[in-house]
Amino acid sequence: MNKTDPQRPSTWVKYKKGLCDGCWGGCCTLPLEVSVVDLIRLGLATEEEAAVSLKQIAKKLLKKRMIQAFNAKSQLFIIEQRHGRDCIFLGKDRLCTVYEKRPEVCRAFPKIGPRPGWCPKSNKTSNN
Repeated sequence: MNKTDPQRPSTWVKYKKGLCDGCWGGCCTLPLEVSVVDLIRLGLATEEEAAVSLKQIAKKLLKKRMIQAFNAKSQLFIIEQRHGRDCIFLGKDRLCTVYEKRPEVCRAFPKIGPRPGWCPKSNKTSNN
């Protein structure tokens, strides 16, 4: 199989420097788990809110459709995806609209993720 499928890590390619150039943002179609620290950096929550209740933050962000879910046990929030696919922060140009404030998991990808060291790389012209 020549095409990569973000939902099938076995189809991913080994990551190397420069691989992101010309990519359509396949990693930005994966579920995105973030911490409250990430939400604060993104401006979606405040330190004061975090000190009071993560569940209240989750309730607020669910209502605004900024997150899909909150796991109280892991204290992780899952960022909403457009049409069940693209991260809400992925622009029409397939670039991150919050790059400077992006979550830690995005900063560390592909060192961490479903298949560490591998990437769902595909060309921007792909119809994936």
